[in-house]
Amino acid sequence: MRSWNIYHNKSKFKILIFIFAFVIGIVSVFYTQVLVNQLAARENKLINLYAKGLKNAVDAPNNETLTFLFKEIIEANNSIPVILTDVHFNPISERNVRIPKYIGKAEKQAYLRKEIEKMKAERVPIEVDLSPGLKNYIFYRNSFLLTQLLYYPYIQLSIIAILASLAYLIFSYSRNAEQNRVWVGLAKETAHQLGTPISSLMAWAELLHSDPKYQNEALVPELEKDIERLNMIASRFSSIGSVPALKREDMKDVIEGVVKYLKTRISKKVTITVQTEGDSFVLVNRALFEWVIENLCKNAVDAMNGKGKIDIRIHEMGNKLAIDITDTGKGIAKSKFKEVFNPGFTTKKRGWGLGLALVKRIVENYHSGKIFVLYSEADKGTTFRVLMKQ
Repeated sequence: MRSWNIYHNKSKFKILIFIFAFVIGIVSVFYTQVLVNQLAARENKLINLYAKGLKNAVDAPNNETLTFLFKEIIEANNSIPVILTDVHFNPISERNVRIPKYIGKAEKQAYLRKEIEKMKAERVPIEVDLSPGLKNYIFYRNSFLLTQLLYYPYIQLSIIAILASLAYLIFSYSRNAEQNRVWVGLAKETAHQLGTPISSLMAWAELLHSDPKYQNEALVPELEKDIERLNMIASRFSSIGSVPALKREDMKDVIEGVVKYLKTRISKKVTITVQTEGDSFVLVNRALFEWVIENLCKNAVDAMNGKGKIDIRIHEMGNKLAIDITDTGKGIAKSKFKEVFNPGFTTKKRGWGLGLALVKRIVENYHSGKIFVLYSEADKGTTFRVLMKQ
């Protein structure tokens, strides 16, 4: 089992993006938390200083120096919301509390009490013993700056995640564009290279056909059939990269034509049956879709080692036509259900692993359909499902 390096590199790049974003996120959260702790400690210290200043101002009301210092402490706080209350939690004064302009004096006390409840849930109030039997309480909460810092890591992590996702999408898009160019170039060149030997074979067939010695032989008709097949293959390759013309076809006829062709070219120990339920007409490019059925059937034959049964069931599913191709082969591991469609994935000793990748491209890119592994079990078989719009 092998896969092309481009897919390994893609996975590595994805992991690197994740690790980079994760490291930046962790460092950002850690550093922000340090800043939050420092700012929270500073604010707590300022409020405690405010509490001490209040007590000293009450203890020495005639001391102008203490009164001045207390006023300076209050003025220094221009960001921390603070409410001073009496022992019964009735608001006495407030600072940096955003009070709506439409609230009157009568409603202000009720509003401040609600703010006190919010502050109580966030911070433990500071008790100030002014004198025996006389206490005040200082309620406060985080400043707007500290609140911003608390939420900043989550915002930053979201931005990092978005940027990492964009980087990955851009990388994937460029890779896909590069792969598409390779696909198209390879297909066009293959079609071009097939042209010369096909022309030569056609000339030889015409020569043999005109020779009386071979007119009664079955050789020439069979040779002409294979030349016709090669022409179809060249046509398929030349269609890759172009927008194929879709025509309303009976899927039953399309599939039965492929099965008829395959029966003379695969093991006699493999039986293929086609079952149709309901209307089977869809818009399809016959030449390309025959390639889909042919590849899926050949893969099934390989999975069964040339001995077994292939059942093809065509049936309607709502507004879609489903084509189920079931074999009695060795099965596919569930972890490989998606990987089997990657270019380069193969379990064969020989082969490029392009068959199912081409199938997926034809079904999804050119017919707006869907293909996936519907079911698979070890040593019992696999079912591929193709969904087409009707």
